[in-house]
Amino acid sequence: GPEDATKLVNAYINPLFKGLGVGLNSGWTNTAKAKKPLRFDLRFTATAAFVPNSDQAYDVNTLGLKNIRAVDKFKSVGPTAFGDQTDGPLMELYDSNFPNPNPAQFNLPQGTGVNFVPSPQVQLTIGLLKHTEVSLRLVPDVKIEDSKLNLFGIGAKFELLPILMGKKEKIIPIDLAVAVGYTTLNYNIPVKINNQTNANQSVDVKLKGYSAEAIVSKKIKFFTPFASVGYNSSESALKAVGTYEFDVPVTPLTPTGKKTYVDPINIQQTDVEGLKASLGFQLNLAFFRLYSSYTVSKYSYFNAGIGFGIGK
Repeated sequence: GPEDATKLVNAYINPLFKGLGVGLNSGWTNTAKAKKPLRFDLRFTATAAFVPNSDQAYDVNTLGLKNIRAVDKFKSVGPTAFGDQTDGPLMELYDSNFPNPNPAQFNLPQGTGVNFVPSPQVQLTIGLLKHTEVSLRLVPDVKIEDSKLNLFGIGAKFELLPILMGKKEKIIPIDLAVAVGYTTLNYNIPVKINNQTNANQSVDVKLKGYSAEAIVSKKIKFFTPFASVGYNSSESALKAVGTYEFDVPVTPLTPTGKKTYVDPINIQQTDVEGLKASLGFQLNLAFFRLYSSYTVSKYSYFNAGIGFGIGK
């Protein structure tokens, strides 16, 4: 039924939400220096969020399932989506009030064998007022086969020393800034489960990411190392929309072992919430930029990319 299915889906796919959550919050900036008014750059970066060992597998015995259980309670651990490419535990349907000598059985899915979550970022940054810049991330509705994706993000950076100290800021040999960012991603995937006749099936995924950090950097000719500390959080929602036929235990109320549900799965949760710390650099070669950083967070991640810009 939907309750058990929701718990299994959440346990299996949870690392994807966490990895995409930190990916949405990554790569906003690689220097504390804000761009001068009307100067800009366009950057293309990618993030790899590393899934820890603790999130590469899950134990079905701990999920509180009601009508599904492992055939062998000692073989109850299966891979998440970013775990090993091995079958999950062999499961069976059951109802303690109506024992079935030949219950329906199935294996939970394999993992991908990939232990990191990739995510790309395309970002335009423009200097506005003095010592202030804004960044925009925008992907209009894009079709990927039958699915549809869109993304919107906006961020801002404020260079603190000249704002607080005026011309006296030159006596301090570093740059200091605070930056904030917000990103939302929507993804709709049409599905057809078990070749059922229902044509209205789809999965809707919504992600939101929030980031705030303090950045310190020092430009050394064309090389700018930086460090930052901050806070980030992300939220996710997954909904299975449409009509679905579920396998259920055979009982007097469900003699066929089938039951139909509408919009059966609805997951809403906070995936990432906590501190992060980054080290990285920006390399300026005329109008060409190189970026790289490593961040320690709930899911640590590596971000790297290239950019093109005009002016400091």
